[in-house]
Amino acid sequence: MTNPLRELEGLGQSVWLDYLNREILQNGELQRLIDDDGVKGVTSNPSIFEKAIGQGHAYDDELAKLSGGEPNAIYERLAVADIRRAADILRPTYDRLGGADGFVSLEVSPFLAMDTQGTVAEARRLWREVDRPNLMIKVPGARPGVPAIRALIAEGININVTLLFGLDAYLEVADAHMGGLEERRRAGQDIAGVHGVASFFVSRIDTEIDKAIDTQLAHATGEDAATLKSLRGKVAIANAKNAYQHYLELVRGDRWRALADAGATPQRLLWASTGTKDPAYPDTLYPDALIGPDTIDTLPPSTMDAFRDHGAVRPTLTAEVEAARRVLADTERLGLDLRRVTDQLVIDGVRLFSEALAGLLRVISTKAAHVRGAA
Repeated sequence: MTNPLRELEGLGQSVWLDYLNREILQNGELQRLIDDDGVKGVTSNPSIFEKAIGQGHAYDDELAKLSGGEPNAIYERLAVADIRRAADILRPTYDRLGGADGFVSLEVSPFLAMDTQGTVAEARRLWREVDRPNLMIKVPGARPGVPAIRALIAEGININVTLLFGLDAYLEVADAHMGGLEERRRAGQDIAGVHGVASFFVSRIDTEIDKAIDTQLAHATGEDAATLKSLRGKVAIANAKNAYQHYLELVRGDRWRALADAGATPQRLLWASTGTKDPAYPDTLYPDALIGPDTIDTLPPSTMDAFRDHGAVRPTLTAEVEAARRVLADTERLGLDLRRVTDQLVIDGVRLFSEALAGLLRVISTKAAHVRGAA
């Protein structure tokens, strides 16, 4: 039987796992996903670590040894160990592909999202601590993150820009990525080994836009009502397709060609938040619709299972681009204010990750005290 996950490689798309915990590192599950499904990367974030460390008992022994320490230091110790192990498991993929894939992402503290220098300092520290060439440091795509991205790329640190929702924000971080490479090149340093991705979040956009649509439908009539109904579940995909068209323009431009001639590899677009939030929509809605070259789809386990079972593999990212533009035009015409929604989603994303990290630190304090008491 064919495996749709493996077929994506033939269309130029990589599959990354949007999930990490110690159990899949120890029981061979991550290696199985690499071998059987062609998984080429792993992403993590504070919410993922909150679930990994807070649930189950995989970390209890180490928590007992580390109990009495400061919760954030304990968290970093646990997270760095997992990231190193995941990077080592993916290292053969990284080596086989000449460094083009096989990455594991670790996020700087979301508490620093609005602190450029704090982000740079923590990214440097985590880069040194993990000490793996196939690490990517995740930096939020909030405005203060833009100069941080440029500085870190210039230093040769691989960057995964997270929490991107809007086109303008994406173009800013794409410019920062190229600017960092240009700065590094002017300094006479190698740019071929510096990699980056721009993580464009998808399903959360539809969640918010659909709410606005439903509000307007309460008083809309005629053609506007019909158009509003037709937009449900369509705006996030249209937004992503539009971003990819701009990516294609960037890599065809003279500025990027000069960098490519010097050995640079593109900052690929990564589709994040690909799990379907609305049960009325197909469970493979977003992976099915965003298949195209030089992209990454990072899938939570349930979405990965669904796509393996019944994903539709065809080059959809560059299909019906004009229809996607009409969706965005109708969104603007009807006052759904996509720009406001995407700006707010960045703020909400930073808040949610900060809350997850704060919750995780509380869990660590509680569990460390518990396992210490039980010892």
